[in-house]
Amino acid sequence: MTDLRALLHETADRIADHRAAGLDRPVAPDVSLDELRAALGAGRLPAAGASPAEAVAQLAAAADPGLVVTTGPRYFGFVVGGALDAATCADMLAVGWDQPAFNAVTSPAAAAAEDVAGAWLRQLLHIPATASFGLVTGGQGANNVALAAARHHVLSAAGWDVEAAGLIGAPAVRVVASEERHATIDRALRLLGLGAARVEVVRADGNGAIDPADLARVLVGGDLDGPMIVCLQAGNVNTGACDDLASACAAVRGVKRDAWVHVDGAFGLWAAAAPSRRHLVAGIEQADSWGTDGHKWLNVPYDCGYVFCAHPEAHRASMTFSAAYLAAGSPTERAPSDYVPESSRRARGFATWAALRELGADGVADLVERCCALTRRFADELGALDDVTIGNDVVLNQALVRFGNDARTDALVDAVQRDGTCWMGATTWHGRRYMRVSVSNWRTTEADVDRSVDAIAKLMAAT
Repeated sequence: MTDLRALLHETADRIADHRAAGLDRPVAPDVSLDELRAALGAGRLPAAGASPAEAVAQLAAAADPGLVVTTGPRYFGFVVGGALDAATCADMLAVGWDQPAFNAVTSPAAAAAEDVAGAWLRQLLHIPATASFGLVTGGQGANNVALAAARHHVLSAAGWDVEAAGLIGAPAVRVVASEERHATIDRALRLLGLGAARVEVVRADGNGAIDPADLARVLVGGDLDGPMIVCLQAGNVNTGACDDLASACAAVRGVKRDAWVHVDGAFGLWAAAAPSRRHLVAGIEQADSWGTDGHKWLNVPYDCGYVFCAHPEAHRASMTFSAAYLAAGSPTERAPSDYVPESSRRARGFATWAALRELGADGVADLVERCCALTRRFADELGALDDVTIGNDVVLNQALVRFGNDARTDALVDAVQRDGTCWMGATTWHGRRYMRVSVSNWRTTEADVDRSVDAIAKLMAAT
């Protein structure tokens, strides 16, 4: 019989060892996919099973060489934070508890944790307390849900029940968004049947924020009698730039009061939690829906995101479903599954609750402030090197670094990843290649920035 307690202790030790090693271990792995597949037993599934201890040991040994150290303090790729200690342990508890987080019947604890975490998040992000809340997988999920609620709301106002009748024959919905919108907006429009080509494109300024004058031009340049959705952004994926939410919302309301305004704030929405950055999202409360990630700046384990909606009835109507076999909770109690697409959903709320409780409001503010300051340090130190250009106005936790030309920039990014001291990705901005530096990890220090810059400088000399 399996000694579960001993196996769990051994597994916890493996996790702790991995996280401790991440302080100095090369960030990127040096192993091929074929080698990993072979180590994991590519081919036929063995007829005979293994003991739980053997299975876990084999998995750990085979997978370890292929792990990217995303929990470490020098991982600066894809705006991914390294899970906080409390959030990590809470997620381990969630796995051990194995709670279906459908509603308060399937798990009262999971439902209550989401309720409390959602209220705390609204307070931190300065979102109206009356807004509804859904815990999703990430920014894509948040945009999907928010735009589904928007579709329901604007078509309902036009006399069309999209949930019952679909889109065939429905009034055309205008969608207005910046040329610098995130790709998940287009994907959400595709998934919702509105189509990516539906977007009426608004120009952006040099740092990626929406151009207010061009927004006004686009708004009045189309049908003002039909349904309209406007997508704004807090935190450009390359530069961190935030749209002027207050002026944009005022422009939209001035042209069409019943238009729906959505704010895609995958990481930039967290500026609201930090006093020195809050001005970047001034006017946030004037929108109709908001999306952000937990696995970015809140540093909860991957994958986790949040969606909020100022019109709870539209939010719920776009997502809810029922079946005869499903146990219904009290009609006065919020059912988590009524606000997200999944009915089979794990209890992600525990990790979010733990992260917020570990940090507190002051800790979240400090985390955001520190990451912004460290990004500024990156930009200053790298920008002081010969033939290096910083390609953006550093306003949050994103810095774009160019090493002379496209070819040299790509070569440096590749060299940095292979070196292993730190990890940055590459991107294209205004037709030029850049190294993209994203600082989101709670463990990153000034020493980590300096160590990374020193490594990059040495690679520049050798490349």
